[in-house]
Amino acid sequence: MKIIVCVKQVPDTNEVRINQETGTLIREGVPSIINPDDKNALEAALVLKDETGAEVSVVSMGPPQAADALKEAIAMGADHAYLVSDRAFGGSDTWATATILAAAIEKIGDYDLILCGRQAIDGDTAQVGPEIAEFLGIPQITYAKHIECDGESLNVTRFTETGDYKIRTKLPVLLTAIKELNEPRFPTVQGIFRAYDGDVEINMLGLSDLNVDQTQIGLKGSPTNVYRSFVPVKSKQSEIIEGNTDLEKAETLIEKLLQANLI
Repeated sequence: MKIIVCVKQVPDTNEVRINQETGTLIREGVPSIINPDDKNALEAALVLKDETGAEVSVVSMGPPQAADALKEAIAMGADHAYLVSDRAFGGSDTWATATILAAAIEKIGDYDLILCGRQAIDGDTAQVGPEIAEFLGIPQITYAKHIECDGESLNVTRFTETGDYKIRTKLPVLLTAIKELNEPRFPTVQGIFRAYDGDVEINMLGLSDLNVDQTQIGLKGSPTNVYRSFVPVKSKQSEIIEGNTDLEKAETLIEKLLQANLI
């Protein structure tokens, strides 16, 4: 089995700040991490590798610094890594990103299973994985919380708010992972040496390497745009309830809550 895992390098949202004047994210000095749901997808691939001897490739679209995320994936146990990077890809929304990643996966070729995280913590759209499946013309199962390999088929438990669904699918297929699927492993010492001593090459894919329509990628090819980011303003109001006794105060409080339609 050959597995491709899509990972994204994102800012650690615990450290993200907003420039109040421009409304843009302040990225300088903010640490970057592998998107958490993507780590669950990678762990699922590595479990299948342990069980079946599968070959795992990781692919990421981003600036050159996204190579750090790929190195971490290699240190965790991935076999091959691909960085999809080109200035022409800048400003891509989910549609354009999925277009580019689907073209990169077609370039890599020879896959049985594609794994993505449910969504990225910097966008929270949960759109890229399903869009990749649509562009590749393969089935998709989202919100996977359990995966079992059964020869040339997979048994997948899909989480929904109304209950779990057990689905059996043939390959190839694309799955999106949720955090309940597993607990991602830590890189091993041997894996760190593989990743950072250059034992595993990070393959570069640019615009000239991919079969994409340039009108469908980048900022100009994106049907959606983020015009402003802002932090919601939180305001608080307080009022002291007067009364001679606790009972009077309680009655006054209940009256005020009734008037405000809160009870």
